[in-house]
Amino acid sequence: MRLAGSVAGVAAISVTGVTASAQAPDSTTRGAMPADPATVAMVRQWNGECVACHTEQALLFPPKAGMDLDRLADALMDPFAFNQSQHGGMACKTFHGKGFQDYPHDKQAGDAILGCSECHAKEAFRIQSQLDRSVHARNLSDRFSCTSCHDPHVDRVARDLADARQVVAQDNGKCLECHNSDERFAELGVSLPEARTRPDIDTIHEWLPNTQRHWQAVRCIECHTPASTHSTIAVNHQILDAEQAERNCTVCHSRDSSLNLRLYRWQTEREASELGFLNSAILGDSYVIGATRNVYLDQLAYWLVGLLLAALALHGGLRIIGALVRKRKGS
Repeated sequence: MRLAGSVAGVAAISVTGVTASAQAPDSTTRGAMPADPATVAMVRQWNGECVACHTEQALLFPPKAGMDLDRLADALMDPFAFNQSQHGGMACKTFHGKGFQDYPHDKQAGDAILGCSECHAKEAFRIQSQLDRSVHARNLSDRFSCTSCHDPHVDRVARDLADARQVVAQDNGKCLECHNSDERFAELGVSLPEARTRPDIDTIHEWLPNTQRHWQAVRCIECHTPASTHSTIAVNHQILDAEQAERNCTVCHSRDSSLNLRLYRWQTEREASELGFLNSAILGDSYVIGATRNVYLDQLAYWLVGLLLAALALHGGLRIIGALVRKRKGS
């Protein structure tokens, strides 16, 4: 499996009798939102031309004559979600290639769509070895790519989301899209060595206490990936199968909780033992037994237990001494 990344569906849109006269995109539009106001305006103009057709509104009121609406229905996007996404500052035409700059689109335009590694070369180089060891690579081979999990029109990186629960909802949604859908599981599962039906998510996680609460508070990948070893890559892409996945609760439920290096990695600047609480970034969203303790309360509890034991020892000692004194007087 190679990290190429393709966006299916957009390649096949065809319209007739209409051409666009926008300036061709160049490398200045590739990546995040540009800082130059003129470039921002140019990107918005280009993307506005694409959005005019690639939304649900266009299905109801086609903006151009001769559009293939069946194919268009497979290539729709939410412009608001795209603008909020990690690629929101990128010109559509830069990524999708020259074949999509004019109308009607070239029928072979899909062959020129940029792969993810065109922009994410360094990350792809590091991720490739991880992905090659993944259960997805082992079972799905070339049927699995970046866009099997990552939607370039929607996804946002964790550090840009407001809180951890949004990160959890976004990332778990990627897993459940296949692992909680019989149709999607069967679609990808045709390449498995032997036919398999989708296992029920709740049943195979019965060993995990309060399963639903875990899924609302942490991501599947907290247990189903090793910790990342790269400072610039927050998530290890070696997806572990059920046999290899983490089942040791103390990995998260401890003073050195792995959640600090995973889900809460982007909040490390807040991790300063606020008000004496360990793993205070985690405490802002969840109470994790064993991880979100307060060192001052721990010390107070130790002192109280110590004083209680000392009082009991003193009381017992005085009782013994008193008994010995009474015994001597009696004799």
